[in-house]
Amino acid sequence: MIVNFSFAQKNEVENAVNKLTELMITPDSLALDKLISNNLSYGHSSGKIETKQQFMQSLLSGSSDFIDINLTDQTVTIQNKTALVRHTLNAKTNDKNVPGNVKLNILLVWSKEKAGWKLLGRQAVKVP
Repeated sequence: MIVNFSFAQKNEVENAVNKLTELMITPDSLALDKLISNNLSYGHSSGKIETKQQFMQSLLSGSSDFIDINLTDQTVTIQNKTALVRHTLNAKTNDKNVPGNVKLNILLVWSKEKAGWKLLGRQAVKVP
């Protein structure tokens, strides 16, 4: 029974990651609000740290504009009500109408709440 429970939780976390990826490409304020913790700490590879409101605003305003995102090498580790997700993000961007490409190693921290898994933390680093 434990195996099925952890498999179901892993699927829930992976679905949350997929939903976040979709929302980064096509932002929706209500859906983002439901998926992201009010205590979000969103770290960029540049060292910039954003709150939930700042992260949502950068996506909704187009200052952070993802055209396409491809995630590879994803691992999911779940301990109690916390999930750690690591992956490599390859993305085409159009930040402030400037086309670009990014390749980053990402760590996502998800917290299991009554409403489901919510993004609590994110840190990106440049791929060496």
